Amino acid sequence: MFVPDPAAPPSTGAVSLEALGMSKQFGALKALDNVTMKVEAGSFHALLGENGAGKSTLVKCIMGYYTADHGQVMVGNHEQPISSPRMAHTLGLGMVYQHFTLVPDMTVAENLVLARTDLPAVIDWKAEHAALEAFFATMPFRVPLDRKVAALAAGEKQKTEILKQLYLQRRFLILDEPTSVLTPAEADEVLGLLRDMTRAKQLTVLTITHKFREVFAFADTVTVLRRGKFAGSGKVADLTADDMAKMMMGEQKLPDPAPRTGAPRDETRLAITMLNVADDAGNPAVKEMSLQVRAGEILGIAGVSGNGQRELVEAIAGQRDIRDGTIILHGEAFDRSRAAMKRHKLSCLPEEPLRNACVAKMSVAENLAFRRFDEEPFAAGGWWLKPGAFRTAAQQIIARYRVKTPGPDAAIGQLSGGNVQRAVLGREIGGEVNVLVAANPCFGLDFAAVADIHGQIMAARNRGAAVLLVSEDLDELFELSDRIAVMFSGRIVYEDAIGNADLTVIGRHMAGH
Repeated sequence: MFVPDPAAPPSTGAVSLEALGMSKQFGALKALDNVTMKVEAGSFHALLGENGAGKSTLVKCIMGYYTADHGQVMVGNHEQPISSPRMAHTLGLGMVYQHFTLVPDMTVAENLVLARTDLPAVIDWKAEHAALEAFFATMPFRVPLDRKVAALAAGEKQKTEILKQLYLQRRFLILDEPTSVLTPAEADEVLGLLRDMTRAKQLTVLTITHKFREVFAFADTVTVLRRGKFAGSGKVADLTADDMAKMMMGEQKLPDPAPRTGAPRDETRLAITMLNVADDAGNPAVKEMSLQVRAGEILGIAGVSGNGQRELVEAIAGQRDIRDGTIILHGEAFDRSRAAMKRHKLSCLPEEPLRNACVAKMSVAENLAFRRFDEEPFAAGGWWLKPGAFRTAAQQIIARYRVKTPGPDAAIGQLSGGNVQRAVLGREIGGEVNVLVAANPCFGLDFAAVADIHGQIMAARNRGAAVLLVSEDLDELFELSDRIAVMFSGRIVYEDAIGNADLTVIGRHMAGH
């Protein structure tokens, strides 16, 4: 039979947890501001909020990955100073993360057994396998014990992560977007199992999710955060989807739009038809997507991270293969080559530009010349490079876009995130641009940098560029977009002119409701 981890509490059932007045600051950013949340023993509790609302910071403070600046954690009605994940584990708290923590080259059995703290000097694998078989017999799903994790499908890996926590007898389980890699049937199976365990008072579950369907199907209670603060809570049975969406989005006045001149033209600059793109694991990420962006128009794409936005942008930029479908620029099939990008004047401002659009160890001047490094005035004959011309052009972009740097010869990796954003933006839209694709262009930037980049994107639109703006920031989308669409599970599920768009309706579509 399975021998429980002696560092874990006895298997006496579910435990309650309460976070009281939790605050956490990172530099100038207040990620949590006096947040209180109560999760009853044996409940299935959902934690909601937009990206950046503070959900992950809160649970990491609970689990001891972060030390809160203020606040306390109560476990089973007793205050517990949790200073490390190991201490959280001794209290029966466990967490399943968005990203897998299993060792790929080990088997499922090895991952589970070696996670224990009571291992003998010599492991009796025959006995351990028998114990694991007995444990799996109590579970409605299982995974192959002798298969290496690297050979498992994404859904099997997520099941293994959950099974590991149950095997280690965690009695309060935190799930961070647990179904993001599961099919709907797998998601219902896993969440149904956990809900049954909560109703039997064997387990308490706190799940971070953006999917209202899962909240209504499985959760008893909900807490909502907005911009690092408590925004509301209640029993799911007493709330509607609109109630939760309003908590998430708030009733605040939308930001004043950046200066906008002229109306979109009739000319379609970018057209995507029945596009299918796979993710890194080969699973469908963009599914039969079609959209159009006109000259002088910004089409904003809203959606929770992980619904195919990254794959869409990478497909347009030529960084990811396309399974089916077409991309049309100016009425011509776009082969995503550098020559075609140059001919159609397509520019991209990708998410995480230091990783996706720069070479960190190369100089600012070299990075800013990527578009035209083999043309005059940067090169003679298409191959003889002129470093002086690189520096001259870089200094112009540095001045125009207010890039703070020690100089054009400094490695671009030494710059702050905001200055890398400004530099890449200057490179991409400093010249003539007909089509601009921008993905989360202001993620993690301060207000001054955000206002500056928004102004530059709007200026490109006002000059006649067709702009596809993919963002997880609804304020940004409402400020800049002429039209807004919502992407969920790889598809466009909502679209309207920005003047007709409603925050609550958008929030519901983002959650797949």
